[in-house]
This record gives sequence, C-alpha cells and structure tokens, in this order.
Amino acid sequence: MILNKLKIDKRELKQIDFLILIIPIVIAIYSSLNIYSAVHRISSLSNTWELQLIWCVMGLIAIYLIIKMDYNFFKNYAEIIYGLSIVLLIINDFFGSTRNGATGWIAIGQRAIQPSEFAKVALVIILAKRLDGMKDGINTVKNFFIILLYAAVPTALVLIQPDMGMAMVYFFTVLGIVFVAGLDLRVILGGIFGIIVAVVGVWNTSLMQQYWKARLTTFLNPEQYSSSTGLQLIQSQIAIGSGGILGKGFLKGTQIQGGYIPENYTDFIFSVVGEEWGLIGAIVLMLLYIILIYRIIKMSKNSKDTFGKVFCVGMASTLLFSIYQNMGMTIGIAPISGLTLPFMSYGGSAMFTAFISIGIVLSIGIRKNKINF
Repeated sequence: MILNKLKIDKRELKQIDFLILIIPIVIAIYSSLNIYSAVHRISSLSNTWELQLIWCVMGLIAIYLIIKMDYNFFKNYAEIIYGLSIVLLIINDFFGSTRNGATGWIAIGQRAIQPSEFAKVALVIILAKRLDGMKDGINTVKNFFIILLYAAVPTALVLIQPDMGMAMVYFFTVLGIVFVAGLDLRVILGGIFGIIVAVVGVWNTSLMQQYWKARLTTFLNPEQYSSSTGLQLIQSQIAIGSGGILGKGFLKGTQIQGGYIPENYTDFIFSVVGEEWGLIGAIVLMLLYIILIYRIIKMSKNSKDTFGKVFCVGMASTLLFSIYQNMGMTIGIAPISGLTLPFMSYGGSAMFTAFISIGIVLSIGIRKNKINF
C-alpha cells in the first residue's frame, strides 16, 4: 500500500520537465570528477568526491518525495519551515563552528550543516506564501514592510556570522522576487542606492570587517595584494588562462595538482574546470546553467498560482547571482565572497538544499494543470 502511494503516476510523469531534473544530475557528476582531480592527492580529502555523489543521491530521493508530496505542503507549512530556519541560524550564531573567519556551520559528529543554505530556501518559501496571499499587492506600505521584515531577519543573522556572500545571495534573491511581484521600480532603485550609501558610510568604521574590505577591493587590483589576499585570485587566473581552448586534461592541471589554489574543491572549483577542461568545458557548464535557469523561468510563467511563480523566480534569481558571483570571483570580475557554485562546489548542505529547490520547482510544474485521477 505504501509503495503504491510512492509510485509516480504516468500522468504525473508526463508533466515532469526532465531538463530541469537531468541538468543538475549531469552537473553534480561533473562536479565529482573535478573534486576528485582537486583532492585525490590529499589523503584527508580523498573521499570528498564520493560524498558529493552521496549528497546527489540523497537530493534525488528528496526530489522524488517532494514530487509525490505536492508543493502545497511547503506552502501550507511555510511559517514553520521559516521559523525552524531562523532557530537554526540563531543556534549557529551562538554555538556554530568557525571556518575562514565565519561562524557558518553547526557540527554534527564529524560532519556539519550550514543553516544559511536551508534558510535561503525557507526565505523563498515564506515570501512566495506571503505574496500569494496579498490581495492588495506589494505596493502598499504594510505589505512592503512585511516582505522586508521576513527578508531582514535571516539576512541580519547571516551578517552576524559574518557571511557577506550569503547575505548578498539573500539580497539578490529578494530583489528578483519583488521585481517580478511588481514592486514600484522607484522603490527598488531607492533601496539599492540606500545600500550603496550605507556601505560607503560604514566603510571606515568598525562595522565594516577588515577582510570584507579586502575582498571588495582585491579583485580590482590583485597584483597589489599578490602576497596576501590577491594570491588566490592570481593563481586562479593563471590556472584558467593556461587551460586554453581544450584544457590540459583531467588530472593534468599544474596549478590544481600543485596545490597552488586554496579551496579549489569548494569556492574555486571553476578554476579546476578552466585549467583541466579549458574554454570548451567552461562553456558547456555555462550552457547547462543557462538552460536550467531558462526552464525554471518558463516554469514560473506557466505556474497556476502566485506561490509557484514566486518560488521559481526566487530559485532562478539565486542560481543566477550565485553562478555569476562564483565564476566572476575566479576570473577577477567580482569580489571574492566565499560563495559556492551550485551543484558544482563541494558541500552537503548546498547540494541537498539545491536539489530540494529543484524538487519544489518540478512539483510546481507537474501541478500547473489539474491532474484528474
């Protein structure tokens, strides 16, 4: 009886957008190859490529269950999901473990979870739920501040860690959502201008962390900081540039195999792609991302309700900014922020939550039209 309930009906199967399902799997397999190349010489990290595949499998199981569950489950329990994510962020801020200057992980045995990744999905879910229920739209003072409050709480908790990169993801995700929701363009531009003014205002105060300033300025002139904060970027540029058109070949990247690029299996995984697979490998990866984002946006347009529309837009915005920021910081067109490359960088929390998001998008697509049984 239970197995029958878990079985996907043929009519549901026909509604699945298989490109949205297959592309993340292909990228995750590609990810494992690149992670193996980056860490196989380091005994303490030699199994990370296997762990990446395990998280991929767990993500696929989550997708299957979400498709059967119906995305309305997330809509109905949005407040609880959001509340739990806030609790996790608070626990993390007080009791989390610190890595690379940010307290962003809660240790569980020998592993750790990153609450900010789960909060990222929860934020999109709660905003989609609230906008779905707003009869007067977002352009009323009350409704606008409701959305602002929901976005501000997790963002503030992430900044406390401090994790500027994730805070930027939250900001651009919400920006994409409120734009599609029809927020007055003057308000959007005023908000962006206000943030710029705020950053300039606190630049020379204790509120602006020294390493934030370094990351924001290093990419403009990495040679000036070649012995400190600019070293990682310079080595990454050398690796990607030396890969040429076709790359040096799998396991043959001199910069990667020589260990010259720190975090080359997480934040700087794109450096591995550029050096060993060349411009062709990088373009193929970017094309996969472009197709994925396009299909998600198309899913948004075809959604039967505001919740589905907003969630898909939030997911697309998250992917778009994260991809640009991560790839950009490896070639020097964006500040180094510690953001991972979706489905590519090693990280269980990031991989699992990304697959959860894909599952919700697929569930929205399956139910864009009523299925009669």
